Amino acid sequence: MHEPTISFSIHEDKEKEIKHILTTVYDALRQKGYNPINQIVGYILSEDPTYITTHNNARSLIRKIDRDELLQILVKAYLND
Repeated sequence: MHEPTISFSIHEDKEKEIKHILTTVYDALRQKGYNPINQIVGYILSEDPTYITTHNNARSLIRKIDRDELLQILVKAYLND
C-alpha cells in the first residue's frame, strides 16, 4: 500500500511566516495609536527599527524579515490581486 506524497514548499511557508509577522507588527502599531502603514513604510525605506514599536515584541519580529524578501512578496501580492 502506497501513501500519497506530501508536497512541501519552503517558499510558501516563508510567505506565511512573513504575513504572520507583518500582521502582528501592524496590530501592535495600531494598538499603540500609530498609523501602521506609514510606520511600516518608514521601516522598509530606512531599515530603522525605531519606526516599529516594541509593543508585543513587534520590533524584534520585523527584524527577522529580510527587506528584499518583504518587498518582493508585497509587490507580488499587489500585482496578483
